[in-house]
Amino acid sequence: MISKSTEPQTAEGAYQYALRLLTARDYSLARMRVKLCARGVDEADVESVMHRLQQEGWLDDRRYAGRFAESALATGRFYGPRLRLEMRRRGFEAGIISEVLENLLEDHDQAADIMMVVNRRYPGLDFSAASDRDKRRVVGYLQRRGFGLSEIFRSLRTTR
Repeated sequence: MISKSTEPQTAEGAYQYALRLLTARDYSLARMRVKLCARGVDEADVESVMHRLQQEGWLDDRRYAGRFAESALATGRFYGPRLRLEMRRRGFEAGIISEVLENLLEDHDQAADIMMVVNRRYPGLDFSAASDRDKRRVVGYLQRRGFGLSEIFRSLRTTR
């Protein structure tokens, strides 16, 4: 069994640790800083490692935020305010979130996104013929994904 060292690490050791983390998935600057601090890395070493990772192109919040938002929108996992919340939870700055979402959301048709999610989650659903219980279930699911209530009803009533 491998145990984590509780002793403070050197700057080079912290850099190697950060690279290992980044081979598995992307991290925001904020999340990487938390990971390094939790590992017992000195604050000055954390800053030097963060700067080096950014200079070498390993850490880039704009790139990561863009990929995360594109993926969330493409899969219908998050939309609108929920997407913004999830991006904040991952440590992205408000300016980066606004910039990324402004560029992405202008290319997306919210009604088409709603129908994509509904058709994938509830294939063959006829909203006008569905029971009240099923309608509440579908609307609740879409709201939890971040779609607005008025847009949900507009999309579901006009397409089915």
